[in-house]
Amino acid sequence: MRKINNIIFFHLLSLFILLYMSTCVKCNKTPTSEELKAQKFPPCAACKVLINSFKKGIERTSREKFDGGDSAWEEDKLGSYSKSETRLIEIQEHLCKEVERGEIQCHALAEELESKIEDWWFNHQKTHPDIYDYICIQQTEHCCPKDHFGPKCTPCPGFPDNICNNNGKCKGAGTRKGNGGCFCDKGYEGDSCFNCASGFYESYRDENKLLCSTCHAACDGPCKGPGPKNCEKCMKGWNMVDGEGCFDIDECIKSDEYCSGNQFCVNKEGGYACLSCDKACNGCVGDGPDMCTKCAKGYHKKDNLCINSDLLGRKQQENMARYATYFGLCIATCIIFQRNIYIASVIGLLVGIYISVSEYMIAHSNLQDTAANVDILGPA
Repeated sequence: MRKINNIIFFHLLSLFILLYMSTCVKCNKTPTSEELKAQKFPPCAACKVLINSFKKGIERTSREKFDGGDSAWEEDKLGSYSKSETRLIEIQEHLCKEVERGEIQCHALAEELESKIEDWWFNHQKTHPDIYDYICIQQTEHCCPKDHFGPKCTPCPGFPDNICNNNGKCKGAGTRKGNGGCFCDKGYEGDSCFNCASGFYESYRDENKLLCSTCHAACDGPCKGPGPKNCEKCMKGWNMVDGEGCFDIDECIKSDEYCSGNQFCVNKEGGYACLSCDKACNGCVGDGPDMCTKCAKGYHKKDNLCINSDLLGRKQQENMARYATYFGLCIATCIIFQRNIYIASVIGLLVGIYISVSEYMIAHSNLQDTAANVDILGPA
């Protein structure tokens, strides 16, 4: 019996996991081009998509003319191309083709409104130059004029110059939907967006205008004005001092409690950061090999600076090898000198030049290394 229960539980768990994975895949799935074309918008938004496509067609054909050689004769006999049936057909043939979202709905609406669009094209361009206003607002009543909302296109609160006290947007503005309430911008709240939200303070107010500014980063919630001294409550990392506001806590005073290992503490407003010590250090109070409390293995202190011990050893070996090479060249010159004074003189000259150039290059290299160390460590 217990075995059967375990099997049932296993199957239920597997089914749950499969359902969860299929839901996640569906949620995260990128819409295909066909799904985008089939997308549907509310009536006003759909009308805007159609009219915007029509306006693009007007722009696309703005420089075109009748086919043929004598455009003056064609204009005289056929009328102006700008308001001709030929141009209208050209626009309608490409209507909605550039629409990515809702193309199918756009084509259906274009067919439904074909007679109204043609009526505007031939009879109302002069009296109603804005086709959107004529089709979407007047003829179909899908949309409302700017800053109007609802079935009767009621003016938004504060219309025309003070919509939501200029601190928000009217819900449903421009459509036949919405309730005309205010959707406040960040930092504002209230029915008409005439109050400052938590975390903001009044930087300016009169009968018709309100400006809200962000409280200081030290403030946890509301504040009375700018700066950390006006906080009513402090964020973590700050201390409240009566009558003086919030003061930053310097966590680095007790750096051992916050930074562990081979790190040092850097204080920031409202917090701190732990940074790694230089590789030459085994514990440090700051950045660089001159800030070590102890030197790491393989390093030793010289003039308050942790230096690679192995590097100094290699330097001594290089010097000994170099001087031994010079000494060997001198001995070889002396041996050759006993047999042929001329050849010995030439070789001696070349050895002298070689030694001089080598020492110059080594000295120049040391100067560059010193300059690089100064750049890294900074001025003393």
